[in-house]
Amino acid sequence: MLIKRIGEATALEVRATGIPYAFAPCIAVCRDPRWGRCYESYSEDPKVVQSMTTLISGLQGDVPAGSEGRPYVGGSKKVAACAKHYVGDGGTFMGINENNTVIDAHGLMTIHMPAYYNSIIRGVSTVMTSYSSWNGKKMHANHFLVTDFLKNKLKFRGFVISDWQGIDRITSPPGVNYSYSVEAGVGAGIDMIMVPYAYTEFIDDLTYQVKNNIIPMSRIDDAVYRILRVKFTMGLFESPYADPSLVGELGKQEHRDLAREAVRKSLVLLKNGKSASSPLLPLPKKAGKILVAGSHADDLGLQCGGWTITWQGQTGNDKTAGTTILSAIKST
Repeated sequence: MLIKRIGEATALEVRATGIPYAFAPCIAVCRDPRWGRCYESYSEDPKVVQSMTTLISGLQGDVPAGSEGRPYVGGSKKVAACAKHYVGDGGTFMGINENNTVIDAHGLMTIHMPAYYNSIIRGVSTVMTSYSSWNGKKMHANHFLVTDFLKNKLKFRGFVISDWQGIDRITSPPGVNYSYSVEAGVGAGIDMIMVPYAYTEFIDDLTYQVKNNIIPMSRIDDAVYRILRVKFTMGLFESPYADPSLVGELGKQEHRDLAREAVRKSLVLLKNGKSASSPLLPLPKKAGKILVAGSHADDLGLQCGGWTITWQGQTGNDKTAGTTILSAIKST
């Protein structure tokens, strides 16, 4: 399957950089095109999103028979995957980012949850919690969905990771009561906290709360057990360093060909000319002039979009290798 081959190529390229872990796949089900992160969602249809979890098998390898549902990373050319953002990130009110997903339990379970079942069966190593809320309850503080449902009912055995500064955003404004955020996030069942800056504050608060029995040691044991399980499965203790022999995988021609194949097979032409009887495409080979319009036509950075080198991407043709639409049409 094409999506699995994409996962395999991605795993090789990520490993080539020395990183053994990818924050993919994003299994958001985008229900409102006003959401700025719709491009990260495979589909508005939960069944399509479920089918795309095949990416996990490409990134991590196929789970051995009988081990379905347990975290799995099949060797030094595979990476740990991460199903995100748990759960309902694509269903927020009016598509507002990090907002409130207002939906009943049946809707949550039939639209936003199904791809997590598939991910767990495929042995996904980690699950990332969402900045968003479900009916007013922040997902980073939702003990029922993180612990009772994901860990206990679905029997997820990997670790749950917060989003970037995710626990800070439990409060409004973010970080206004950090000790509460630590208690609520860790207490909800998050095992690994993504703390980009205030790590000393996090360590101090967590240590204080464990010493004073605010957070029980059993919660810490659960987190450590899960994190170590994934690290052992990844083989991190046996080979913790980058493998220089994989450097040739980065930007490999076969991977570029695969990317081209993926675009060819996934682009959808909604309309071809004014009517079926007089199609616009394909363009005549001897066309005198072709109008190529728009600010993105000759800008590789804008063409690539977000998550390209930097978080939201950037403008210009010097950040990554590739061909702009304009130059491609000219050369053709």
